[in-house]
Amino acid sequence: MKVNVHGRNIEVTDWIKQYVEKKVERLERYLPQAREAKAELAYSETRAAADRYTAQLTIWANGHILRAEESTGDIFASIDAIIDKMSRQIERYKGRRFESKRREAAAGAADADLAATILPEEAELEAADRLGDVVRTKRFLVEPMTQEEAAEQMELLGHDFFVYFSVEAKALNILYRRKDGNYGLLQPEQG
Repeated sequence: MKVNVHGRNIEVTDWIKQYVEKKVERLERYLPQAREAKAELAYSETRAAADRYTAQLTIWANGHILRAEESTGDIFASIDAIIDKMSRQIERYKGRRFESKRREAAAGAADADLAATILPEEAELEAADRLGDVVRTKRFLVEPMTQEEAAEQMELLGHDFFVYFSVEAKALNILYRRKDGNYGLLQPEQG
């Protein structure tokens, strides 16, 4: 697995980089299909000294993204915490993923060629102007999946919404978390 280590407001020394790589390699035996991992280490001046060092780990495996983030008062403690959190996510991911053969059959029946050609863009808007400017563009591959798989992927990422290609509807759908804790589903229609 390829491991990229980046720092923000912190110098990433060879010692820190080797420490992260060694810890991430331990996760690889539980998730051998993982092809890439990105660790981002950051230092921020906060009032709480216990939250100054933040470590975030993102792993790409079989079209799924697993992400963990932790903040502590020590960079090495933050790295250890994200490794622990990521190992729990991998257990949850593997448990859900391999329990149901029905999901695999539904995903296999989807039109993979159509999904491979669709690359939607996600933009973040900044509230500086009345309308705002597009300050970031993200491209990602939309995988064909069921509504349950989309909810699982959204939970693994820790996001409030998830864009996916619905196997049932054969169209792009957006799943989002409502304030009451339930999910909402946006299904576009052509007019």
